Amino acid sequence: MTNTATAGRLFEPFRLGPLHLPNRLVMAPLTRNRAGADGVPQPIMATYYAQRASAGLIIAEGTTPNAVGQTYPDIPAIHRPEHVAGWRRVTDAVRAEGGRMFLQLQHGGRVGHPDNSGLLPLAPSPVPLPETIHTPAGRRPSVVPREMTADDIRTTVADFAQAARNAVAAGFAGVEVHSANGQLLHQFLSANTNHRTDAYGGEPAQRVRFVEEVVRAVAEAIGPERVGLRISPGNTVNGIDEGETHLIYPALLDALADIGLAYLHIIFADPDQPLFQELRRNWTGTLMANPRLGTALPDDAGRAAGERLLAAGADLVSLGRGFVANPDLADRLRLGAPLARVREGDLMYVGGEAGYSDYPALATAGQSA
Repeated sequence: MTNTATAGRLFEPFRLGPLHLPNRLVMAPLTRNRAGADGVPQPIMATYYAQRASAGLIIAEGTTPNAVGQTYPDIPAIHRPEHVAGWRRVTDAVRAEGGRMFLQLQHGGRVGHPDNSGLLPLAPSPVPLPETIHTPAGRRPSVVPREMTADDIRTTVADFAQAARNAVAAGFAGVEVHSANGQLLHQFLSANTNHRTDAYGGEPAQRVRFVEEVVRAVAEAIGPERVGLRISPGNTVNGIDEGETHLIYPALLDALADIGLAYLHIIFADPDQPLFQELRRNWTGTLMANPRLGTALPDDAGRAAGERLLAAGADLVSLGRGFVANPDLADRLRLGAPLARVREGDLMYVGGEAGYSDYPALATAGQSA
């Protein structure tokens, strides 16, 4: 195949707060289960992320801000000094390749298990995950989480703020607060997981309160220009049923409007959906959008869907699985070069180099750029 250079808005530079991004293509956070059992990032993670440094921005995988927030085995954390030191090795390696990184802060809430964290999960209400959960001993039945008290809420907000400070100390340019995919913050937003009768439950305008408090605390800790927020309106993963989706997210954006965040990140974004269009109109800051592609990637790894989102008003486009098999995805898409496919088999979450850091770049694969 002959490579031909291709133009497109994905490859335009973009200013994100203090960061100069060489292109608008963001590597989305991807859980890969390559940390140690103690949550410390391993050297292989530095190799993996450095290979992908040509992305305009890398958002590192969901990382727990405290022990009880751990979801699955071998998930990285950012609440102890050894976590900070492990992540510092990763950010140093990415910077050496010219890259830029944010860290996603992810608290699992009811998406957790004592076999993973050693603790009973916390959640807005004592509503268990309606499915089994992966543990070191295999899949186990989920447990009923403990309903968070007012003290638990205050402590968790403070833990997010400290995790953000730790992320900056580890060399990240900023953090993304994860309020999507059925994790803790999403559980507060959703009617079927939030049965509270206090100020954090009830009407949508009250269910957004916990997310607002976390985001404000993180922004106060490290500066709003270093903070993004990820949402997934209408997403039912992990047993979520939001109810009143059309009311929740406008209320959330209204609550956050005065903070001046670095970006809002909408996943599974559809430019034809009225809610996406409304959120774009209401959000005056940078909008990052992630298209719904599924596991069977299109031949262009999502480029066409990304360009559609940019045409519909997004400023940045995040892609996930395309970066798994193509560490130099931005360069390949820009050049019109051949794209590798994710290899068959369950290598996403098993640890080790296979299906992780062993995908070659163009030059290594013998292709001419």
